[in-house]
Amino acid sequence: MTTSNDATPARRRGRRPAGEDTRTALIAAARAVFAESGYDGATVRAIAAKAGVDAAMVNHWFGGKEGLFAQAILNVPFDIMEVIELVTRDGPHNMGENIVRTFVTRWDGAGGEFFVALIRSVTTHPEALHTLKSVLINRIFGAVAEATGSDQPNLRASLCATQIIGLGMARYVAGLEPVASADVETLVPAIAPTLQRYLTGDIG
Repeated sequence: MTTSNDATPARRRGRRPAGEDTRTALIAAARAVFAESGYDGATVRAIAAKAGVDAAMVNHWFGGKEGLFAQAILNVPFDIMEVIELVTRDGPHNMGENIVRTFVTRWDGAGGEFFVALIRSVTTHPEALHTLKSVLINRIFGAVAEATGSDQPNLRASLCATQIIGLGMARYVAGLEPVASADVETLVPAIAPTLQRYLTGDIG
């Protein structure tokens, strides 16, 4: 009896794990539904139903379909503001390095398959392309470029996006060697200087 009484309060106090379970279930369901139906065909209701939760939870955890797409397919495992913090935390002159390490580490951790799903979605569904541009250029790289205080932040943000998308294509989609199998510490010094120039250097 004592054991049973102890177990019940522990479960009730476990609000955070329960929330994490809901979030994880939604991300897993979204990956499956986006893969099956593409961005246009995937609905919040369908994703929530597959996860076995109320559709309101999508808005609660991700702010809507666009935010869920970013988490599930772009595989950004943090809130976008946390990603920006990871990139900008060491000051303007370390942002290029932080961008490469942040994106490659996270995409590698997912096996790269979610980048492939992303490319498939954006090449066939305009809304998915809009989401990619909104998340990568406007929300992440736009904020990073603004944080440098450099001129032409919109152009700089777009240039950073081309570099990261190109890297993802080469590494995960085309499998170009030796880029595809290089470890992150090999890629950082090779690619970061270009991103750093885009952010703080002379771009003509």
